[in-house]
Amino acid sequence: MIVRELSATIIRRVEDIYAELEKAYDKVAHDIEFSCTGCPDNCCDSYFLHYTYIEWSYLWLGVNGLGAARRQAVLERAHQAVLEAAKDLRSNRRPQIMCPLNEDGLCIIYRHRLMVCRTHGVPATLTRPDGKVMQFPGCFRCQELLGENIESQAVERTSLLTKLAHLENEYLGGKRHLYPKVRMTIAEMLVKGPPSLK
Repeated sequence: MIVRELSATIIRRVEDIYAELEKAYDKVAHDIEFSCTGCPDNCCDSYFLHYTYIEWSYLWLGVNGLGAARRQAVLERAHQAVLEAAKDLRSNRRPQIMCPLNEDGLCIIYRHRLMVCRTHGVPATLTRPDGKVMQFPGCFRCQELLGENIESQAVERTSLLTKLAHLENEYLGGKRHLYPKVRMTIAEMLVKGPPSLK
């Protein structure tokens, strides 16, 4: 069984979800007067895990748009990042390794970055299926900005992730439960290549 390529319709619907997230993010950022401009840090070295085949495939749309030499350099950095992360995890350290898609401080497939990358920075909330509400305080700069008012503004991720999960199931032909779960960093998604299951 092979995961099919993203259709134009699926791509558009993924991008609609991202546009909705961007709108919510921009509103929160505006309301709290938050900006990444001039930040001394780079969130692209954060250890993020991603969980869907549809975003894994979408990521590769961006990667395949790179020239051959640049793509090869990205894959070499990805292999190194996977090795370094595994070493850190074996030592019970949370990895802090620059994303292999970052060059000179910027994402080289910015248009194809994934949901977690897009929502990082400002506070967010997520309600799990069991009803527990998870709160994400945002980056260090945002926390400094908000101080004790950290919960005053947040992007609500639940509806967006629900839409993405429904679209993922559709993308997998209604058989999402038959596929192994995805739990990978971007570097791992790059090393493994575009998603395929035989």
